[in-house]
Amino acid sequence: MPRFALLIEYHGAPFSGWQRQNDQPSVQGAIEAALAKIEPGEHTIGAAGRTDAGVHATGQVAHCDMSRDWDPFRLSEALNFHLKPHPIAVVKCARVDDEWHARFGALERRYLFRLVARRAPLTSEAGQLWRVNCQLDTAAMQAGADRLIGLHDFTTFRSSICQSKSPVKTLDELTIKEIQRPNGIEYQFYVRARSFLHNQVRSFVGTLERVGAGAWTPDDVTSALEAADRSRCGPVCPPQGLYLAGVQYPADPFA
Repeated sequence: MPRFALLIEYHGAPFSGWQRQNDQPSVQGAIEAALAKIEPGEHTIGAAGRTDAGVHATGQVAHCDMSRDWDPFRLSEALNFHLKPHPIAVVKCARVDDEWHARFGALERRYLFRLVARRAPLTSEAGQLWRVNCQLDTAAMQAGADRLIGLHDFTTFRSSICQSKSPVKTLDELTIKEIQRPNGIEYQFYVRARSFLHNQVRSFVGTLERVGAGAWTPDDVTSALEAADRSRCGPVCPPQGLYLAGVQYPADPFA
């Protein structure tokens, strides 16, 4: 059965998350339903990351097995037709080796979190950013973020329902950029690692927002990390500002 890699974008608001659920709409379920319209029968796709409810993607990668050896462009066009009106798009499609795996073959995952400081509610970008009322201290947040880089026990920043075998992970990057907007300031958090714990990025951002607001210090981030205690985490921020932005493989399947 020919295997294809899919580069996928989606707006996470209407979905219970990536993973298929029997009684809730999911991104995986919508794509598998579209595949069934192209080739009748059951389809199961694998993905690089199982994003939570409300989380978006600009660089999700999945793989699917088909009975027919499709032209990749025609397969992506057919999928996009049958995905309507869901806010999901297959941006690229490529034929890959039968053993290629979107999840287990990934070397790195990149996330972007978008936070905006402004008093007025969001309108055209509602559901795409986390809004806070007051300007944040970017330098202080970056100082706190630097304490998280490297190999650590991230129990403090791990959801109680996380299924990972170990809380020990290596965080390769957590960089914060400040962007002036016409009606506020946007803070973009770039986070990079081979793999992540459940709610890890949102736990990071919620904690660092407290640093930016002056309620925490960078030393408090270190203390929370070293405590290895979930109760020492700052608030977990909402999902709507989080994007799975990219996945790296030994060789780019879409090159």
